Amino acid sequence: MLFARFMVIYGHKFKSAFSSPKELVIAKREWATSIGFYEEDVLVAALELAKQTYSWMPSIAEFIQLIEKCQQGFGLPASDQAYAEACRYAGDPLKHAWSHAAVYHAGKKCGWFELRSHSQQQMAPRYKAIYKELCDKVLAGEVLIMPGQKALPEPSNSQLFELISAWATSNQVPIEEAQTSLYYLHLVARNPLRQRLLDKARSSYPQLPLPETLEDLRNFVTESN
Repeated sequence: MLFARFMVIYGHKFKSAFSSPKELVIAKREWATSIGFYEEDVLVAALELAKQTYSWMPSIAEFIQLIEKCQQGFGLPASDQAYAEACRYAGDPLKHAWSHAAVYHAGKKCGWFELRSHSQQQMAPRYKAIYKELCDKVLAGEVLIMPGQKALPEPSNSQLFELISAWATSNQVPIEEAQTSLYYLHLVARNPLRQRLLDKARSSYPQLPLPETLEDLRNFVTESN
């Protein structure tokens, strides 16, 4: 997926970056080893950022930096900062106002005692691996809850499908087309893809009232009935 998008985005610049088919195969293997464990949502967001940042295909290191920028857009600190924060407050984690719940949960899973008593050489790789898994979940839309914090109820996919279908019927839009255009309502509010998909839907239906939130969609359907 990634290299196909690079080819579309950068055209002949992408093709000229590789001197032979063998070199392209080697490059794909290296990219897969370096970023293959990231979720598709964060890769898509980083690709969108790459289009705005680089006129040539980015290197692996540059692309990973873009991924980290996307994470920071969700309020997720860089892994070095997260590890330093976890170590600093490992003594009494429940009394600290964490920069993000993922930093806390990575520390908890890693082990507060281990973070306090073992060396950075031992613990930093372990903590960062756990933190990265949690970051991927956040970027994919999962909400991490701190101890004592109540989770907000999330709408079910079936509920959204029914509401979007009702919106489509009221506005004389094919249901399948509406489900695709209003897909942004399935994403969490902080997901950078959500706003881009909303903007795309607005350009496709400039005359229609597009809901920005699930509550907007519910109100529209209620008023239409």
